[in-house]
Amino acid sequence: VMAGPCSVETLEQTVTTAKAVAAAGASILRGGAYKPSTSPYSFRGLGEPGLDILAEARTASGLPVITEVLTPTDVAVVAATADCLQIGARNMQNFALLDAVGEQRERPIVLKRGMSATIEEFLLAAEYILARGNPNVILCERGIRTFEKYTRNTFDISAIPLLKRLTHLPVIADPSHGTGKWYLVHPVALAAVAAGADGLIIEVHPNPDIALKDGYQSLTFDNFRALMAAVPAIARAVRGSAYAAV
Repeated sequence: VMAGPCSVETLEQTVTTAKAVAAAGASILRGGAYKPSTSPYSFRGLGEPGLDILAEARTASGLPVITEVLTPTDVAVVAATADCLQIGARNMQNFALLDAVGEQRERPIVLKRGMSATIEEFLLAAEYILARGNPNVILCERGIRTFEKYTRNTFDISAIPLLKRLTHLPVIADPSHGTGKWYLVHPVALAAVAAGADGLIIEVHPNPDIALKDGYQSLTFDNFRALMAAVPAIARAVRGSAYAAV
């Protein structure tokens, strides 16, 4: 489970969250130093100072760090701090960026499905990274854009077992972006585990009401602890049948 704030805001916010998610059982700290936004007036991250904060949070919590990279020229800088690089949904077909992360082979890549991408397009985007020599790619289903407006995206639960059947790559799920509502994250996360997901990436914030980005889909520490108590039980219950099916 990768967990943490959507955006790195302050040292205190990030370190506090890192310690909390580590105590609850998370394996990796997520946090955005660079953030793409639909609106140019939204918070777009702290940039390199955010990377420094993530490094301090890693030391404080003992968790490795995953963060997003936006441009080919940022790859070396982000890879110098992060343990895993994320390609966001908006950049799934940024082919220059896919080439750049493929050419560096020290860091694994989490590739998120584009908001309107087909499964074939998703897999071919991953192929760009693999073809450049980096075999360590993790696919992330994060929901797709449909006509439905009650959720931020429509989470494609069927994509998880389908991707596991079509490829050897690990598949994780992002129910935070997949639903856009904090109260839907818990049930959809459990559904993703039941469908065979190898991992989850969850947004967690010490005070979602004042988050600079995506607070409405972020879990509080208490809600994250409740989720982490439920996930292992679901995984144990379905692992034999669900994994055998794919």
